[in-house]
Amino acid sequence: MTHLNSLPSVERVLQTDAVAALAGSYGRPLTVMAVRATLDMMRTSLKSQPDGRAPALEAIVDDTEALLLEWTRTGLRPVINATGVILHTNLGRAPLSKATIQAMAEIGRGYSNLEFDLATGKRGGRSVDAVGALKRLTGAPAAMVVNNNAAAVLLVLSALASKKRVAIARSQLVEIGGGFRMPDIMRQSGAKLVEVGTTNRVRLSDYEEVLEQTAVILRAHRSNFKMVGFTEEPELKSIVEVAHRSGALVVDDLGSGALLDTSAYGIAHEPMVQESLAAGADVVCFSGDKLLGGPQAGLLVGGADVMARIAKHPLARAVRADKMTLAGIAMTLLHYLRSEAEIELPIWRMMAMRPEAAKSRAHGWAQALGDGEVRPSQSTLGGGSLPGESIPTYVWSLTTPGPDEFLRRLRKQDPPIIGRAEKGAVLLDPRTVPEELEQSLLAGVGAVLAELK
Repeated sequence: MTHLNSLPSVERVLQTDAVAALAGSYGRPLTVMAVRATLDMMRTSLKSQPDGRAPALEAIVDDTEALLLEWTRTGLRPVINATGVILHTNLGRAPLSKATIQAMAEIGRGYSNLEFDLATGKRGGRSVDAVGALKRLTGAPAAMVVNNNAAAVLLVLSALASKKRVAIARSQLVEIGGGFRMPDIMRQSGAKLVEVGTTNRVRLSDYEEVLEQTAVILRAHRSNFKMVGFTEEPELKSIVEVAHRSGALVVDDLGSGALLDTSAYGIAHEPMVQESLAAGADVVCFSGDKLLGGPQAGLLVGGADVMARIAKHPLARAVRADKMTLAGIAMTLLHYLRSEAEIELPIWRMMAMRPEAAKSRAHGWAQALGDGEVRPSQSTLGGGSLPGESIPTYVWSLTTPGPDEFLRRLRKQDPPIIGRAEKGAVLLDPRTVPEELEQSLLAGVGAVLAELK
């Protein structure tokens, strides 16, 4: 075991000039941990190789530095989304507007009037700007902001239907991202689940049969899948009329929740918040980071009395949004109030991009590197919105014998580039690549092409 004894001590490694410099950058306690971890890994490796030789001191120093870099690297990194999926759940969904980013940064930089009324000098409301904008945009008497839409639904049911019956169509017992299922959320709230109708057909009479002693009818929008064929569901307005005659409330969980009409962009119509309120829903829940185009949040709008009950529930504090989210949501909503959402919010600009514009940019990429070809393809909205709907686009297609390896190398670039593979080719869609990131994209793709030659 002589080779084990030849490993230097922790103190010997710390005395080298290179590691002393690392301690100055990373702090001595963390550097000591990294040295010990490096030596432990080498000791384990040598034990499995009796004839092995102890590494040189320089190698130990290099491995220690690499370990420190790994430990201190932030897990979340900006990436270039060249997949053509606009609201890519795995890539952070909606990119924010420049004004929204600035508003969040300014509030996070120091103190703010989060719960302080500057006019009176006394304690004030926590989310007055976002709430005010929501009320003006939707016409709702009251509004709230929480940390995400699942929390919004949980809060609403906990406040309005704990230990009470909640009716929901069997066709709407959906599972959302991460394995969260609507029945589980309902049970967690303490509500008693009452299923109505069948998987593919729900009639108004199905609701009428269960309304006795039912506190809430919950309508959950199927935002991440389609039902086709022999299907039937009553309109929200009819459900509201039946529910209100029996004294039940109607909660409409829109999931994505658009404030603009998506059909204007050549895709199907996504249910709008304003439409649900006009149909008479007592509470409407939707996300902030999907079609709204802002940071992750859950937004609630509805009647004054019912929203007051929700706001007073103890769970409301547990799921409330933080100051930076509130600033970001408020700024995002201002874009809608100023009628500039289609200009300032990236997701709406992406949806509005003409196929000819994508074609021109893709040709520019191919010409810049002298590789690949331009071909027609389809972009998708993603984020659990409008499943099966797509937008015509053009992509830069790179033919390679190993598309998976090409994509892996693209992910190793700085910033990482995320594309998609199709029929043996790597496709990069200009629709989801901001113009300011084009040079980084070309540099990354160029580096991979050079590596593989």
